[in-house]
Amino acid sequence: MPDPGPSDSPAALLKTPLFALHVELGAKMVPFAGYSMPVSYPQGILAEHRQCRDSAVLFDVSHMGQVRLIGADADAALETLVPQDVIDLPPGKQRYALLTNDIGGILDDLMVTRRDDHLFLVVNAACKQADIAHMSARIGLRCAVEPQPDRALLALQGPSAVAVMTRLAPALDRLGFMSGAEAVLAGAPCFATRSGYTGEDGFEISVAAEQAEVVARALLAEPEVAAAGLGARDTLRLEAGLCLYGHDIDTTTTPIEAALTWTIQKVRRASGARAGGYPGAATIERQLAAGAARRRVGLLGLERIPVREGASLVDAAGASIGRVTSGTIGPSVGHPIALAYVAAAHAAAGTLVHADIRGKRQPMRIVPLPFTPHHYFRG
Repeated sequence: MPDPGPSDSPAALLKTPLFALHVELGAKMVPFAGYSMPVSYPQGILAEHRQCRDSAVLFDVSHMGQVRLIGADADAALETLVPQDVIDLPPGKQRYALLTNDIGGILDDLMVTRRDDHLFLVVNAACKQADIAHMSARIGLRCAVEPQPDRALLALQGPSAVAVMTRLAPALDRLGFMSGAEAVLAGAPCFATRSGYTGEDGFEISVAAEQAEVVARALLAEPEVAAAGLGARDTLRLEAGLCLYGHDIDTTTTPIEAALTWTIQKVRRASGARAGGYPGAATIERQLAAGAARRRVGLLGLERIPVREGASLVDAAGASIGRVTSGTIGPSVGHPIALAYVAAAHAAAGTLVHADIRGKRQPMRIVPLPFTPHHYFRG
C-alpha cells in the first residue's frame, strides 16, 4: 500500500458512506487516495482472496470517481480525449478506456458505459479531480461534465456473485459481461454493471450514498458473501494481470508499452474511419506500427522470495533490462508474481530474467498474462 502523504493525516482523510460499517465489521483502516479505507477484515487478506475465488466478496469502492457526460455530442467529445471507440458503443454497453496526454502517456484508465441519456464514467480515486478538470477544460463546451459525489460504488465479485445478485434482482441474470442495467436492491434504485477488477464474474453497483449501507448489509447477509478490503483487491487484480494506475501505468507509459493495444479499436487506428484526433495520437500510432522499446510483461518467480515494486531486472549477463511495477506472492498461483516493464528484446514469453533483491538475484520467467484464468461471464 502507498505510504501516507501530508493529506493523509487522520483528520484530513475522507470517509466513504460505508465507513461506520467497516469499523463495525472490525476492518483495519488505512489511508488510501485521501480516504480512510479498509485494507482487510479480521479473517485476513488471504482468506478474503480465497473467498473471492471460491464464492463471493463485497468491496467498497466508493472512493472512485463517478461522472456523467451529458449532451448529444458527449461521445464524439470524449473521443477527442481517448483512443477508444465511444461513438459506436451500444446502449447499455461498457468499455475500458484511457485518457492520454500529448506524448501518448496515460493520464488515467476508466470505464465508460452508455446509458439512456448520458455516458457514465468511473475513474480512479487519486485521479478524479484532475480528470474532471481535464474533461471540463477540453470538452466542457461540448457536453456537461457532471461529477456524482453523492453516489457510492460497491463491487460484488466471485463465482457466486450472480446467484446473490439475481436472488435480490432477478432481471440481472441476463446481464452480460461489460453491460449495465438499472436494478432495485434492498429497495434502493441502483445501476449495476457486470464487470470488476478481480478476474472473476461480478458486478459493480452505483447507488445513492444514503442508501449504500442498506444495500451493503443486504448483500453481506447472503451466505455466500464476505467483506473484503484493498489488500485482497490488489492480490486478486495482480493475479488477473490487471494494471493499477500510478504503478503499472502512468503518464510516462503508453497503451502500447503497457500491452493495452487491445483497447484501441480498428476504427480509431491509422487506417480507421476515425483515426487520431486524441492527445498523443502520433506517438501511439507510431508504436502501433513499429512497436515500442519496452513492454509490460508478467513474471513468475522460480523461488519463494516475493519480488516487490521497484525491483530492478537484469539479464543473464547482469545488464539492466527493466523494473518491476507490482509484485506479490499470488495466493491462487502459489508462486511470486509480478508485473514489470522490460526492454522489447527480452519480452518474449519463456525468457529468464533476474530481479535484484537487496543485492541478490532472484530468477523469474516471463509468462503470458493473466496468471490466473479470467472467469468473466460471456453469455
